[in-house]
Amino acid sequence: MNAPANPRWKHRPEGSTWGDWGPDDQLGRMNLLTPERVVRASKEIQTGERFCLSLPLDCPGGNVLNPRRLPPKLEPTMDATSCTPRYNYPLRMDNLAHIDVGCDDRVTMTLQYSSQWDAFCHMGQLFDADGDGVPEIRYYNGFEGGKDIIGTVDYAKDGSQEPRDEGIGARKLGIETMAEHGVVGRGNLLNLFDVIGRERKVVGYDVFMQAMEDQKVAPEEGDLMFLYTGFADVILECGKNLTHEKMHQTCATLDGRDDKLLNWITDSGVVAMIADNYAVEQAPARPALGKTYANSPLHQHCLFKLGVPLGEIWYLTELAHWLKANNRTHFFATCQPLRLPGAVGSPANAVAMV
Repeated sequence: MNAPANPRWKHRPEGSTWGDWGPDDQLGRMNLLTPERVVRASKEIQTGERFCLSLPLDCPGGNVLNPRRLPPKLEPTMDATSCTPRYNYPLRMDNLAHIDVGCDDRVTMTLQYSSQWDAFCHMGQLFDADGDGVPEIRYYNGFEGGKDIIGTVDYAKDGSQEPRDEGIGARKLGIETMAEHGVVGRGNLLNLFDVIGRERKVVGYDVFMQAMEDQKVAPEEGDLMFLYTGFADVILECGKNLTHEKMHQTCATLDGRDDKLLNWITDSGVVAMIADNYAVEQAPARPALGKTYANSPLHQHCLFKLGVPLGEIWYLTELAHWLKANNRTHFFATCQPLRLPGAVGSPANAVAMV
């Protein structure tokens, strides 16, 4: 497909979908989750059984998995006049006719600490979209760092930094665009744990496709793709006493450097890649040829080029076991992120129905 004209860029990355759904599109391949496909997906509900697909939000515990991401802190709100915590709080102590007792709380959390969605603005690339010979910060569909996605510092093409104090947030591509569209569709699950076990193995195209063939997993355009590796099981078994070895040397991950595997994602038409492991792909990826290359190539391919969101650290165990026992690979899934304007990621509040 020829790249359509766009006011933000003169050319798009090779193999990308920039502009395919219009110059201002923020949904990417989520556009393929049409009402007709949702109706088709609903026919996968045959028993009415439901499976929660998210870990408790205080898992994995600590910050061994990612030192930047900290567990949520839950605390009561405070009464505005007495400055006492609103937990087991008699609401009208001066009037015995009122017997209400209330609890009210708040949470401080890292949005991508536990089971999570990556929005397209989670990861961009230095890319020369305007054709002036100097790469600039760009995200899916050419949206610009410093203009559409705003941080506390502007990074100029010459490498200089300029502080700004207007408040951070994604003015475009924020996670709320997914929530407003509704992430509901047909899921396909590939059970890599049955193939790899708990060995840390970087899975490329050949192993991936052989597993797909053996398990008769055949996603179609507009489907959600799930990968069960057993990694979330390890997290739960550790009981929040994680070690670096357990977190970084356990279970299968995808080889983001495998061009054939990336091409499969392109050709398959899947609208999301979701796994129970840390990053879907091996992170960091193995070194590549050349002076410059992506540290997380599957993230770049999906989030930056194709507009395919990534789900990470989901809980897929019970669903995977049920599907295997019932000789199924398809299911209905509702996978809403939070409708939090400007956020680059969100906890995943997902349920599968079979």
